[in-house]
Amino acid sequence: MRTRKASVLIVSLAMILPLAMVVCASTGVLDIPWQVSFKSLLQALGLSSSDVDPQQHMVLWQIRWPRVVLAAMVGATLALCGATMQGLFRNPLADPSLIGVSSGASLGAAVAIVLGATLLAGLSSWFDGLLAEQAYWLRQYLIAACASLGGFIASVLVYRLGTTPHGTSVATMLLAGIAITALAAALSNILSFIADDLALRQITLWKMGSLDGANWQRVLGGGILLLLVLVALPRYSRELNALLLGESEARHLGIAVERLKLKLIAWTALGVGVSVSLSGIIGFVGLVVPHLVRLMIGPDHRTLLPASALLGAILLVLADSVSRQVFSPEVIPIGIVTALLGAPFFISLLLQQRQRMLLQ
Repeated sequence: MRTRKASVLIVSLAMILPLAMVVCASTGVLDIPWQVSFKSLLQALGLSSSDVDPQQHMVLWQIRWPRVVLAAMVGATLALCGATMQGLFRNPLADPSLIGVSSGASLGAAVAIVLGATLLAGLSSWFDGLLAEQAYWLRQYLIAACASLGGFIASVLVYRLGTTPHGTSVATMLLAGIAITALAAALSNILSFIADDLALRQITLWKMGSLDGANWQRVLGGGILLLLVLVALPRYSRELNALLLGESEARHLGIAVERLKLKLIAWTALGVGVSVSLSGIIGFVGLVVPHLVRLMIGPDHRTLLPASALLGAILLVLADSVSRQVFSPEVIPIGIVTALLGAPFFISLLLQQRQRMLLQ
């Protein structure tokens, strides 16, 4: 019965996701019928010869579709990594930020924002101003690269601190993650303190999460790495199910626990690092979505992981649509929307759990 329920949920989410993407691509300052949005997509992919208005097609293909696709990929990755970390730590309240990757990425982005202008100015002088027209995109790529590097370094430090000759301690990794997060936050605050007004505003907005500036280059560049994560992590569903029994029991079942921990942390660090580099800090997706799916279909990672990815994609696509419409034509940071939607919902779940414990 539970397996059938999980299958129905996964199929339903797989059908809702493309519909949500088409509808959300149609919303914005310029309202476009969803049928036109769908036809524009088919036309751009060469699957239809329908003649869509050139202005609408340009808005859809150059601005909205890259943003919607990026939102879906980032949402799916964050939710999948969250479900993986909850399985690894055997705690439904765990989050990818526990291994320090989000704070490390934030520090890397702050370094790029504060020092990027100086670096690009030096490069421009070297190349006689040839980089002037490309300075904006070079700055964006520099921020993304530094954020990914910062997340990777933070996760490596946490793993090394939690690893001894006797193995990797999940509890020690948790404490190390808290320490690295605090250190990265302190260094990021120092950079914010010495930054000028423009850089300070960029750091603040980046920490709030945003999909502004999404284009097909960013989608394709980061999407390849995110797809690798989305394909790789579900392959460890059986091992994660074994970990639910405990590490000793998993070893008796033939699971190489230490190697498994390293692989899961590496894939999670890659997924979250790339996601944060593309969209900034977006909270609650990796925490709330797996918890919600677990309440609906149980803890079996064979269905929990794909369902979490699909629901995470849908949630972030809808959240991005809300962020573009609430104060239109202004776009509020998507991290604010996910926090406003996720925090009350998660508090309600905790209150329900507390009530059940009191009744027992």
